[in-house]
Amino acid sequence: MNELKYLFLVLCLTGFTIDSDIPAKPDDSRFTKIVLDDDLNEPMELDIADDGVVYYIERVGTLNSFDPKTNKKKVIAKLNVRATAEDGLMGLALDPNFSTNHWLYLYFGDPVPQKEGYVNVLCRFELAATGLINKKEILRVPLLHEGVNHSAGSLAFDSKGNLYLSTGDNTSPFESDGYSPSDDRPGRLRFDALKSSGNTNDLRGKILRIHPSTNVDGSASAYTIPEGNLFPQGTPGTRPEIYVMGCRNPYRISVDQRTGFLYWGEVGPDAGKDSLMRGPKGHDEINQARRAGNFGWPLFVGNNKPYYRYDFDAKKSGELFDARKPINFSRNNTGLKELPPAQSAFIWYPYADSPEFPELGTGGRNAMGGPVYYYDDYEQFEGKFPRYFDKKLFVYDWMRGWVFTVKMKENGDLEKLERFLPETEFNHPVDMAFNRKGELYMLEYGTYWRAKNTDAKLVRIEYNEGNRAPVAKIAADKTVGAAPLKVSFSAKGSFDYDKTDSLKYEWFFTANTPQRTGPEPTFTFTKPGVYKCRVRATDPKGKTTENSLTVRVGNEPPTVRVEWQGNRSFYLGESEVRYQVKVTDREDKSPDPKRTKVLFHYLPEGEDAAGMMATGEVTFKGKTLMEQSDCKACHALNNKSVGPSYREVAKRYTDAEIPKLAEKIINGGGGVWTKDHVMSAHPQLLKEDAVEMVRYILSFNKPNPQIPSKGSIKLSQSQGSYFLIARYTDAGGLMGQDIVRLRPAKFMAVEADIFYKVAKRNAPAPGTPTMNYNENGAWVCFKNLDLTRLKTLKTNLYTPKLIGTLEIRTGSPEGRVIAEVPISGKDVEENTVPLRVSDGRHDVYAVYRETSGGANIWKTLNLRWLEFGK
Repeated sequence: MNELKYLFLVLCLTGFTIDSDIPAKPDDSRFTKIVLDDDLNEPMELDIADDGVVYYIERVGTLNSFDPKTNKKKVIAKLNVRATAEDGLMGLALDPNFSTNHWLYLYFGDPVPQKEGYVNVLCRFELAATGLINKKEILRVPLLHEGVNHSAGSLAFDSKGNLYLSTGDNTSPFESDGYSPSDDRPGRLRFDALKSSGNTNDLRGKILRIHPSTNVDGSASAYTIPEGNLFPQGTPGTRPEIYVMGCRNPYRISVDQRTGFLYWGEVGPDAGKDSLMRGPKGHDEINQARRAGNFGWPLFVGNNKPYYRYDFDAKKSGELFDARKPINFSRNNTGLKELPPAQSAFIWYPYADSPEFPELGTGGRNAMGGPVYYYDDYEQFEGKFPRYFDKKLFVYDWMRGWVFTVKMKENGDLEKLERFLPETEFNHPVDMAFNRKGELYMLEYGTYWRAKNTDAKLVRIEYNEGNRAPVAKIAADKTVGAAPLKVSFSAKGSFDYDKTDSLKYEWFFTANTPQRTGPEPTFTFTKPGVYKCRVRATDPKGKTTENSLTVRVGNEPPTVRVEWQGNRSFYLGESEVRYQVKVTDREDKSPDPKRTKVLFHYLPEGEDAAGMMATGEVTFKGKTLMEQSDCKACHALNNKSVGPSYREVAKRYTDAEIPKLAEKIINGGGGVWTKDHVMSAHPQLLKEDAVEMVRYILSFNKPNPQIPSKGSIKLSQSQGSYFLIARYTDAGGLMGQDIVRLRPAKFMAVEADIFYKVAKRNAPAPGTPTMNYNENGAWVCFKNLDLTRLKTLKTNLYTPKLIGTLEIRTGSPEGRVIAEVPISGKDVEENTVPLRVSDGRHDVYAVYRETSGGANIWKTLNLRWLEFGK
């Protein structure tokens, strides 16, 4: 006790305090992601009215609303917008007095060219029962249109009624190698961001701040300029609307409603590594502006990392740019030459590991700025986010799919980053906001860039502080079949995070009232149809959740059988085997030959034969790697996205170019398919992984493996596996399948499916791993081997002074003995023994029966390989 008192005294004297008011971090299981709407067409931005109705836009021009009270969606309007490149319907903000004036602001590409060319336009509309009325144009942003990028277009109000609008640099980054696009040579306007981001007299590459007027008839100016913008009104060579300059693509912005601090995610350049001639590698940024300022692009990136002034004709570098006194040297500059000092990013990170912020991970980048949460600013609602998140900024990354919270000091400085719901999938989050209840709403863009994605969603993240709803699971022993169809259902795996809760189950099969109870009911469907079967799990306090699966009644899957005139497990040297595919189907009395598909594959040794058996498809490691990467954001299998389709790539390149393409994936690059886009660098990838990804892509141009339903096949390989896959899809859409896998008659013992008292051991010599029997009675099993027409068995054993027999049995370790391999203790032994006739498929066991020697973990019988013969 005295020691505890002493410790407490020391802690107090050294200034250590114990703050019992610091809230504990809530368990992730208390958050639930609820899907409210899906199948959206490029969702962009959302805003939430005081009555809880969510308004959200799609880039193609659609304005939607979702009412959480009725759970109903409404399509309010479909605007005619110019949805080309990155333009379209980009920004949405509700007026601070929306509940009374019904005004909302939209930023979009004007489809009609103006005298100055194409423009993006900010307009105010009034929402009426019939849709949008009383359009009033507020501001125009003139653009270069062809071959340019970066539109941004996010809108946000602050607490004083000032409206912020982000604009991109309207510059092509594809001829500056991912570094500073500051090419001011004649005719190169679209490759020079100093004309826009670094130009004090241009609205592009900025975050603008204006105060929209409240007049209705349009007689007065559309807006006024708030105090505190970057350049006072009347300053020569400047635009007074500019609050922040030096932006590349400030894609999503937010304003702290208490402090007035502006936050945004800056999508950065693409260089994958630092250059001694050009400057730093690309970084994305999360930025914080406490006041108006210049954030450096295109002269600086990240925490003011400077680029070199570069001579694009001579390909030579000059001096580094000075963040304290940046100079816009471009002949395309129409504003001030000397710019305000550059401000550092708040958070910055490259493709590879970030030394400053390692928790942000690696991979593609697309930073977004979200809201700051203040617990006391929201209604007293049990489902609002807890006090743990008070005063924290939410930031997210479209490409990486993560959300982080940023804890800040009282003055706004960064204190700590923390991942939010790391086990929850956020599929390219593109905007988020809190409603007045303190619930978080989010738009998920979906899998592919510039595409209508079925997985593009509006979701709500709910918090449950008290009793949590259970998690319902559902399974069935069959989901298709002819009527009458008896199905056994199971809710096994359902659980409740509140461990003491016991669950009650109700089942709905063909009606909206419960038809069964309990965790494992059966139900017979008597009529053909498609049934959405549901289970409802309820805890003792009445919290419920449901899950469902579909049962299709009226059609049984077809039966497919490959009649193979040879052994169905092994090939022995060169041979030619006849085959025929036969199909029977209860509904399709005479199967349609056009519905039959027969494929023949050869996989070299080391390829994923197990994956082929499980899925009937060639499984590439590269496919898995690509699914875990950011590839789908820019590429699709068949259709062009930001980049070419995989099939287009496969047609252009050969296997000989795999190393070159792997290097390009790692380092990034462009100019082959288009001058408008560049492939991001992926320096975090291993060379061998990039090679596997390229091998997978190039596989799409391999010869068609389809063969006739009847014929003969030549087997000429000595290693690897052959697969014949036969499929039939009936008129009801159900598929039957049969797979014949042939492997060499000589195979490694470590391919055993199951084993007992045996260890797998990697031998010193590459390619010769062994199965080590540790005691008498130990065994290995090879499942479902076809022994038809096989007459002999040869084995390779290492037997260090062990005497006994290796018994070859079928069915079980005590099954019928079909061969006996003598073990004589002579170190390496190769023996060939006869097989007793045993046609057909069997589970084959190799069981060690010891006579003397005393096998143990230090003295083992090593089985290296087996070989069947005719």
